[in-house]
Amino acid sequence: MGDCKVDISADNSAVIQTQNASTQPNNPLSRKLNKILETRLDNDKEMLEALKALSVFFTENSLRTRRNLRGDIERRSLAINEEFAGIFKEVKEELESVHEDVQAMTTCCEEMTSRLKAAKEQTQDLIVKTNKLQGENHRLEVRAQVAQAFLAKFQLSNEEMATLRGARDTPITEDFFRALSRVKHIHEDVKILLRTNQQTAGLEIMEQMAVLQETSYEQLYRWAQNECRGLTQETCDISPVLTQAMEALQDRPVLYKYTLDEFGTARRCAVVRGFIDALTRGGPGGTPRPIEMHSHDPMRYVGDMLAWLHQATASEKEHLEALLKQVTLQGVDENMQEVVGHITEGVCRPLKVRIEQVIIAEPGAVLLYKLSNLLKFYHHTISSIIGTSVASLLMTIEEMHILSKKMFFNSLSLHASRLMDKVELPPADLGPTASLTQTLSLLREVLASHDSSVVPLDARQADFAQVLSCILDPLLQLCTVSASNLGTGDMATYMVNSLYVMKTTLALFEFTDKRLEMLEFQIEAHLDTLINEQASYVLTRAGLSYIYSCVQQHSAEQQLLKAM
Repeated sequence: MGDCKVDISADNSAVIQTQNASTQPNNPLSRKLNKILETRLDNDKEMLEALKALSVFFTENSLRTRRNLRGDIERRSLAINEEFAGIFKEVKEELESVHEDVQAMTTCCEEMTSRLKAAKEQTQDLIVKTNKLQGENHRLEVRAQVAQAFLAKFQLSNEEMATLRGARDTPITEDFFRALSRVKHIHEDVKILLRTNQQTAGLEIMEQMAVLQETSYEQLYRWAQNECRGLTQETCDISPVLTQAMEALQDRPVLYKYTLDEFGTARRCAVVRGFIDALTRGGPGGTPRPIEMHSHDPMRYVGDMLAWLHQATASEKEHLEALLKQVTLQGVDENMQEVVGHITEGVCRPLKVRIEQVIIAEPGAVLLYKLSNLLKFYHHTISSIIGTSVASLLMTIEEMHILSKKMFFNSLSLHASRLMDKVELPPADLGPTASLTQTLSLLREVLASHDSSVVPLDARQADFAQVLSCILDPLLQLCTVSASNLGTGDMATYMVNSLYVMKTTLALFEFTDKRLEMLEFQIEAHLDTLINEQASYVLTRAGLSYIYSCVQQHSAEQQLLKAM
């Protein structure tokens, strides 16, 4: 290529010289050379490509090769075309082979199509029947699904039926309650069928479920009854299954009531046995000691019995709450109160006998009053647990409270009667008598125990007024009778001393304001009497009584004149 460019440059130089030497401006060769020289090879892409292709086989730049260049290019072009023709011939042969294969496949397909058409014409009836059977099969499948859904909604499974129809001694489990709940829902849902055209099926299913419900409730009641009969230990554990059984039985009020009665009877036996054991045998291993061993101490004896009953009542109330915690019936609280009252009824007789023995033994007014307050306190405490005043235990405690209170006031009345039967004369120093001091000591002990009692405030105030009336009124009467034989001054002195002792005794306690005012008024009255007596005595001994009377009369006349 480089040699070609050198030759061209040499030729160009020769041509230019020739052109300069020529004098003909319109020479064709000159125009052609000028055209060639004016051509810009860098912008002519086709020329560049042609030269690039030429450089591949044009290797020698000589005169002979330049003369044969056209022939070489034509021969090369012919060789390329022959090569292309050979290759294209192979492609044509392959395409003809493919065409033959396609023709064969077309022929085969047309043959198969004709055979299928013939087979279709022959099996048209079979296809129609097959489509019909498929449609019928689809309808049957839909009906089977509907029937399956119907049975699933309105019938029990074999396992559920076996659970509900188990043997009499078969234990109740969670599966039983699930099956029973399913029966209940089916019995409610089947009412929908009664509003459709399927009333016969609805009535049959409802009757079947009703019979199954009654059988299941009867079996559940027998199991719950046996479970309740076994709860005779002092401490019992209410199982969750028994709680669920009570929740289920609330749909049958009669069976529910019978089961509660059975539970109450079993627990009543347990409480009575526990109470007797606490009285005679004590706790496990002898701790705590038997209550009967403290019978010599009435307060502890009665207090221990009532404390045990209070604890037992609270425990039985908790057992009932655990048993009925899932019951939603109205009146559950009333049922619990009734059952707790029935459970504690068995201990009323032994409790009453023992407390009566203590009260009738007349342990003393103070002790009787303490027992009365103790009984009233436990009556108030246990009534807050049972919640009703008609329970036998509360009635027994109230009866013993009334008896102890009656015996207490009888003791006070007897004491007052003894004081009045044997009136003690005032001592020489005109101080309080021994009987007065003894009675006030008794009053002080009673009032002290009254202040320390835990009964409600209103009841304490009412008892206080009655106690003061039973003791202070006879004491005032005793002091008056005892001082009846004394002179006016000595009587006033004695009464002031006695009333002052009473006042100082009452001043230590509450609810005594009215009595203190009354005693203060009486003391002032007797002090006035004593002052008058002493003044008259002094004036008489000094001989000034006549002068004092004249002065008094003169003062009265002066006041009358001033008034006029």
